Amino acid sequence: MYLPLLDGSDQVGVMVVTKDAYTDQFFLTRRRAEMSVAAEIQWSLLPPLSMVVPQVEVAGVLEPAYEVAGDGFDYALNDNILHVGMIDAMGHGLDAATMAAVAIGAYRHARRAEIELSEIYTFMDKAIAEQFDPDHFVTAQMMSLNISTGHLQWVNAGHPTPLLIRDRAVLEPLESPTTLPVGFGGERPHISERTLLPGDRLLCFTDGLIEERQVNGELFGEHRLIESADRVLRDYATTRAVARKLSHTLKEARGGVTSDDSTLFLIEWRGGTSDHLAVFD
Repeated sequence: MYLPLLDGSDQVGVMVVTKDAYTDQFFLTRRRAEMSVAAEIQWSLLPPLSMVVPQVEVAGVLEPAYEVAGDGFDYALNDNILHVGMIDAMGHGLDAATMAAVAIGAYRHARRAEIELSEIYTFMDKAIAEQFDPDHFVTAQMMSLNISTGHLQWVNAGHPTPLLIRDRAVLEPLESPTTLPVGFGGERPHISERTLLPGDRLLCFTDGLIEERQVNGELFGEHRLIESADRVLRDYATTRAVARKLSHTLKEARGGVTSDDSTLFLIEWRGGTSDHLAVFD
């Protein structure tokens, strides 16, 4: 018997979902090149690259896929709260991947302890400081979004400012106070707040997207990121399509050069409820 399946609002295949956890065959079939050890570690830390439910959709992209090390993201939807964390560990290779593993592990542990965002930062900061030398650090950004009301909270620890997208164009950067990167013992961060409108999107990214040098030596910069995003947003509708196309467009705009790993993570808040998905007698 063949049946269509839904994971939230996402269509999935039954065989891949059930067997992917205990065989390498799907990984090997998808791969087009040999993957570095650091990238193996990094990819093993990731949640699914996309999630769709009626109120919110998320999609993430890491590049270069077979060499990435240091960048990462994590998310969880608990009741009406979407939790999102983005990190960028300094350096490259196994050292960066190991730091990223500790940072993501600490983030998940603190998140599951149901403490507020500023305390999550403190917990992650202590974990990195205790495990690595004093000159090691991880930039980070942690968010929580109430998918019923659109109420957004976030803290920033030396991470690039996310962009607010409205009506399929970048509206503005979400400027906020920041504290030192994780591992440097910064002050307890300020929790910033904003109420989103239905249809708003947030584009979160690591510095590899904007700090790449072009062939002429000029920094790629945030303004080119915004220009590229606006072009993609005009032509593509769904969050996953926007994320994938934006990743390709940015790489092309940088001349195909990728000297640092980079990550983008896109969130779309739609509002409403999911009551229509289940009826209880």
